[in-house]
Amino acid sequence: MKATEATAKEPTGKVNWVLVNPKTYATILYLLLSLPLGIIYFTLAVTGFALSIGLTPLFIGIPLFFGVAKLLNGIVNFEQSIIRQILGLPTPPVSMYTYNQQSEAGRNWLMRMVRDFDGGLFIRNTLLVILRFITGIVFFVIMVTVISLGLGFIALPVVHIILMNEMQLDILENSLFSYFHIDWTYNQQYLLYAGVGLVLFWAALRVVNGLMQIQRRIMYVDEPYQRQSVLPVEAQIHAPAQPQYYEYHENQPAQGMMQPVYREL
Repeated sequence: MKATEATAKEPTGKVNWVLVNPKTYATILYLLLSLPLGIIYFTLAVTGFALSIGLTPLFIGIPLFFGVAKLLNGIVNFEQSIIRQILGLPTPPVSMYTYNQQSEAGRNWLMRMVRDFDGGLFIRNTLLVILRFITGIVFFVIMVTVISLGLGFIALPVVHIILMNEMQLDILENSLFSYFHIDWTYNQQYLLYAGVGLVLFWAALRVVNGLMQIQRRIMYVDEPYQRQSVLPVEAQIHAPAQPQYYEYHENQPAQGMMQPVYREL
């Protein structure tokens, strides 16, 4: 029951009222920057691996490899923190791993990196950086396409008026209405195009927020919250049995033979 309640209290980070929610437009900015950031992350990872492998015969290649592993971990943590800030998720608690790092701060930096190296975490971070590069390109193209489609229909009446007044160019002369012999005025067509554009723009914002939720799951943003909800239950299961202590009263008055008196707590 407690595990179910803890899971129900996990932050959702969902975006409602997409047209007026600042999270939606922060997500658009994030997806716009995802393309250059993904390229930078991928370039740093490939360059670091290439240099570390190439310099392996020298001593500098080994610490460079552990430095690249540390860099990938920092990139993943940085991306997770950005997504949490955009979605309004709370900051996860400080893990025991970070506490151990701070307690060993006085040791040699190379020994700390070797001691803190986790092979599974390193492979996961490498795959996440590669996925970040791929999703940065794919999500950027999808977002730009759907938003441009909605804004294009909204701006179509304004563009038609400007072209008619400045260049005497009628871009709606051979529109879809003429093929079906629908005799609509320009004002009626303007209203229809603007309405369709608003619907498409609203759908585009929903798509943008859906892409952010996918990115959230890819980058394991919810992992600290899930670990936090499981730890209290495990702590209760594995809690050591409390021993029973007995208290000895030295000031107890003697009755007959002096015998110690014990009281169970």
